Amino acid sequence: MKIRVPATSANLGPGFDSCGIALSLYLFIEVLGPNEKWEIIHDLGNDVPSDASNLMIETALSLAPNLTPQKIKMNSSVPLARGLGSSSSVIVAGIELANRLAHLNLSQQDKVEIATRIEGHPDNVAPAICGDFVVACYFPEKHKDDVSYVKHYFPEGDIIAFIPNKELLTVESREVLPKSFSYRDAVEASGIANVMIAALIKGNLPLAAKMMQEDRWHERYRQKFVPHLALIRQICQDEGAYGCFLSGAGPTVLILSPEEQTEKVMQSLRRIDDTARIEQLSIDREGIQVF
Repeated sequence: MKIRVPATSANLGPGFDSCGIALSLYLFIEVLGPNEKWEIIHDLGNDVPSDASNLMIETALSLAPNLTPQKIKMNSSVPLARGLGSSSSVIVAGIELANRLAHLNLSQQDKVEIATRIEGHPDNVAPAICGDFVVACYFPEKHKDDVSYVKHYFPEGDIIAFIPNKELLTVESREVLPKSFSYRDAVEASGIANVMIAALIKGNLPLAAKMMQEDRWHERYRQKFVPHLALIRQICQDEGAYGCFLSGAGPTVLILSPEEQTEKVMQSLRRIDDTARIEQLSIDREGIQVF
């Protein structure tokens, strides 16, 4: 059995903790067969456990404690701690591993709710499971573990990822966020998010990207961790891209661009940091797949 889980980008600017897209970078899992103990073969570095303490196995065992240990091969093109849902992809893979090996017959709704409970919010895990563009909300204190979500088609257009060669932990970037907003500021931020989502639904990528750059919820507070964001925003303006936004908590920045401007944008991005990984990506429409 093979499992493929896409990378994800959360927030899309003003869709904080709610909106996300699935992207064409992947975590691949291959179950090789029963083993005396859990063993994961990978080349992802010493920080990624190769035994039962791996997040994927911990997730699977939380759902099915009596699973027979397996030897598993893990490959991933999703960079760690870069704002592209690396931990979410592992959680989603663990849920599917338990689902298949223990014959749990989980629905998509079940998977989204379980993954959200583990991750804490649905913006990464929902698109990893469903694919494409997903808007979701989660209120555990009021509605148990219910997650409401809607999948929609993300408009066609080029997506460029600027992935710095440094990590940024989500917990660190969350500490700089304000504890509260004024009513007026919250209304403004909400209005921007609403227009962004409506523009995506209508297929108006230029307007959606404009709203993404007007985020009020988190980007202004996280800018000290991502000084390249302002430079990339200037490049977008100079080279005719639609706009850009922090991917999750960063430090990755995603740029939305018309096809005819993409190469110019990428050339300019390379001049910012020659150690950064710059890739042209596409939307993954399917979400998690099992082969």
